[in-house]
Amino acid sequence: MSQENWVDSVFQSLSFEDRLGQLFMVAAYSNKDQRHVDEISELVKNENLGGLIFFQGGPNRQARLTNYYQAQAKTPLLIAMDAEWGIGMRLDSVPNFPKAMTLGAIQNPNLIYEMGAEIARQFKELGMHINFAPVVDVNSNPENPVIGYRAFGENKEMVTKRAVAYMKGLQDNGVMANAKHFPGHGDTETDSHHDLPVINHPEKRIWEIDLYPYQELFREDLMSVMVAHLNVPSLDQGANIPTSLSKPVVTDLLQKRMNFQGLIFTDALNMRGVANFSKPGEVDLKALLAGNDVLLYSQDVPKAKVLIKEAVERGLISENEINRRVKKVLKAKYWAGLDHYKPIDTYRIADRLNTPKTREVIEKLYSESITVASNKDDLLPFQNLDLKRFASLTIGDEGTEFSKFLNNYTKVDHFHIPKAESESVHYNLMKQLEDYDVVIVGLMGVSNNPQRAFGIAPGDIALLRNLEARQKLTVVLFGNAYGAKALEGFGNVVLAYENSTETQKLAPQVLFGGRPSQGILPVTVSGEYSHGVGGYLPDANRLSYGTPESVGMNSEVLEKIDEVANRMIQIQAAPGANVLVVKAGKVVFERSYGYLDYSKSAPVSQETIYDLASVTKVLATTQAAMFLHSRGELDMNKTLVNYLPELKGTNKANLVLKDVMAHEAGLKAFIPHYVKTVQSGQWRGDFYKPTPQPGFTRPVANDMYGIDALRDSIWNWTVQSELLPKPNKYVYSDLTMYFMQAVIERIVNQPLDEFLDQNFYAPLGLNTLTFNPFLKIPLEKIAPTENDVAFRKRQIQGYVHDPGAAMYGGVAGHAGLFGTANDLAVMMQLMLNKGTYGDITLYKPETVEAFTKRQSSLSRRGWGWDKPEPEVGKGGSASKLAPKSTFGHTGFTGTCVWADPENQLVYVFLSNRVYPEAENNKLLEEGIRTKIHDIIYESMEK
Repeated sequence: MSQENWVDSVFQSLSFEDRLGQLFMVAAYSNKDQRHVDEISELVKNENLGGLIFFQGGPNRQARLTNYYQAQAKTPLLIAMDAEWGIGMRLDSVPNFPKAMTLGAIQNPNLIYEMGAEIARQFKELGMHINFAPVVDVNSNPENPVIGYRAFGENKEMVTKRAVAYMKGLQDNGVMANAKHFPGHGDTETDSHHDLPVINHPEKRIWEIDLYPYQELFREDLMSVMVAHLNVPSLDQGANIPTSLSKPVVTDLLQKRMNFQGLIFTDALNMRGVANFSKPGEVDLKALLAGNDVLLYSQDVPKAKVLIKEAVERGLISENEINRRVKKVLKAKYWAGLDHYKPIDTYRIADRLNTPKTREVIEKLYSESITVASNKDDLLPFQNLDLKRFASLTIGDEGTEFSKFLNNYTKVDHFHIPKAESESVHYNLMKQLEDYDVVIVGLMGVSNNPQRAFGIAPGDIALLRNLEARQKLTVVLFGNAYGAKALEGFGNVVLAYENSTETQKLAPQVLFGGRPSQGILPVTVSGEYSHGVGGYLPDANRLSYGTPESVGMNSEVLEKIDEVANRMIQIQAAPGANVLVVKAGKVVFERSYGYLDYSKSAPVSQETIYDLASVTKVLATTQAAMFLHSRGELDMNKTLVNYLPELKGTNKANLVLKDVMAHEAGLKAFIPHYVKTVQSGQWRGDFYKPTPQPGFTRPVANDMYGIDALRDSIWNWTVQSELLPKPNKYVYSDLTMYFMQAVIERIVNQPLDEFLDQNFYAPLGLNTLTFNPFLKIPLEKIAPTENDVAFRKRQIQGYVHDPGAAMYGGVAGHAGLFGTANDLAVMMQLMLNKGTYGDITLYKPETVEAFTKRQSSLSRRGWGWDKPEPEVGKGGSASKLAPKSTFGHTGFTGTCVWADPENQLVYVFLSNRVYPEAENNKLLEEGIRTKIHDIIYESMEK
């Protein structure tokens, strides 16, 4: 049925009394009692209401109530919501989109269109048809108590571009937009919720500034407008007449002079700006006589109807005019699809409202809004991480996510104080912070009240000025940008506009160069922080963190990792694990599963540090070899004796380095050196003591110290070992890395762990990637490994699991490295970046290519690195779906890392499957690691 036929059919079926009801929209809540529900129900049935505007509550409750009310309605109801930053503004269990000022900082209006489209999708899921957004007020007054952060900014063209994008996002996707607050609420110092603001600008200025966005929106087919409660003498000279009740404004200006033909709504008729001057019912009549179509938040519909009918009888308004407006409402209902109304499907509606796409749009919006307002001496993004000690200070909020994400980049010590603490608290804090080079401040607890300095305490600003006088300071303002007035003169200021989980995650990424900063300040805050400050600050080529969808992966597919990991725990293949996925330089999946042990003493977290076992081969020894190879100090075609002259005359002397690192030099797989140091099932007293003593200072486990000459003994035993009978055969061997460690240490004249920390781990900010973690990290953060009944006779935790590496002093070329999934991901991203990460370059791209390619026909191996099986359809230790260019390694303790240069993909899996018994091979038998790797590839949308 065409619009005209449907509108005429519905119109003709209604009595004049029922038609009047179509002009009213009343407030409904889904968090109120049955009495409220009954009141709304009676109005719907008895007054034939035109619609409802929903306020606070929850999505499930609102959906059920909407179905209930619609079922009682003679004419389908228009359902509206005042959801400027999305449904989460009103309902629980739904995420918020950024507020308008945050959107004003974004330079790409297409993202705001995406937001409008996604909000429209959510509206339709909830059976809603009108969003009272966007706010198109040009906020030219920093003291504005009601608009402020609700406006896009102070520049009319900038406001208009963003308003058009938001409007089109809504209307292109079936939800009516509503521009407000006509004729412009941007230059007021009074909140119309509480009183009637007066705007004394001449009409010319109002046309040039405040009406400019409306003119442009009308050209783009805006469907509705909300008229504000303002007193504007230049537009209507009557005393205390709100614009919402002004015929010169609503009829003469809006409809005749500006030729607006869409629906016209009053602002809420319960607001004091209008209610102070007219009683319920009377205010509705005045609004109707002024020219409004829909009376919003009417407080007494029956009384208003009586008064309107009297006005018709008195000739104040004609029945034809009322009928015209009723038909406008019915046309809007047809456009909204109410000619074929369907009840809302309430099944899992909260999940449908909060989809991966929703999270992707929110991430992009907040990410592109963050603004670097000042950057003295180009401090940002932070460089030379190993040369600085970092601390963070949050004021007014704990900033949990902020602290956590700072630690993803380097070691940061965290401090927190509430707002407006005493001078003595500030003094003590300054003493605690005095040894740090950089203090990162999260200024939180910021309000939107200009009359109270936006909740920023002068004493706190004085503290920050004192800190900046003696060390590098970066202040991140998590809140209303107008609050930045208090930060004038600070050298490094970043504006995050809001304090949310998203901004707390994203701000550290900008500070450390995981993401660029692209935002511009949309308002003038002070002389220093004026409109347009900010702009593009490039990233530093470090990892960022975000949603799978933002890099073309499917969250729902990745969720299947949970099933595999939970089965792993259920069958006791390992007590716990961490899984991390990077795509295109962005960490898009990082989850912890299970516990440190089967007694569930503590859950695994993203901060849990694991024994990496043979992953040490590629993230320690091979890294050093690549470093030296790239500088021409290591020639893979030379032999061991070229670097280790003491091997002359041994069977190891002429082994070529490239064969050694490809596991093709004829070395034995491993040698259980520890058996030479035990007797009758106990460790020998001439090798170990339970306490450190002269000559016995080498920690092998807790309360177990080896003889100082133990490393020399192991080296000699390794050198003296026999070669395999058939050389030029592939046999994976731990011995390869004993020899490579010796070669590296001879070249650099430094222990391997010190060399790696100085050149790799510390400059990259990797404070958990370390050998012998028991020396520097609390044991409760380290996953336990085997209860070693064969050798050490104790539970191993914080000491390397591998017996040979433990006897070697915890630093061995084949084992001994510990770390978190995040730090391993950085190392693998370094590889995908061809040797560059952040502000450092560690090796050349051609070195990466040489070490990671398949080296011979004897095996799938590179130099140090493992690879997928070369046969099509086989993956070996990697996924069968992984390209053959993929490289990585597994570890005996239940770990693996894989990098795929074709898809810019990194996969990290950490577990302690050897707890409490190394013989537990379920992880390998069940193929847990490769199944997860398969899922990751399946999640990449084609």
